[in-house]
Amino acid sequence: MAERTVAVASRVGLHARPAMLFTQAVAASGVPVTIARAGGAPVDAASILFVMSLGVPHGEEVTLAADGPDADRVLDELVTLLSTDLDAPEADAAGGAS
Repeated sequence: MAERTVAVASRVGLHARPAMLFTQAVAASGVPVTIARAGGAPVDAASILFVMSLGVPHGEEVTLAADGPDADRVLDELVTLLSTDLDAPEADAAGGAS
């Protein structure tokens, strides 16, 4: 099983829009991924309700885990996503929001 640890860069943490973008990316990957806070139980990273229920604030580290042939690639992409402030105006422009 592949694992990555990353600090959440979004200024609101994994709440609302950042959680939605993250869970959509997980679901689109086709790889089962879990996310956990330090010392916490892992939850399904494709579930916005589970991800938001973690209550991860800005700057806190989370651990992502996945299994399968594309696990490393998917986790690397998710780490890049979580390392970005998904509430920043640049994130809106990159996402094509109007």
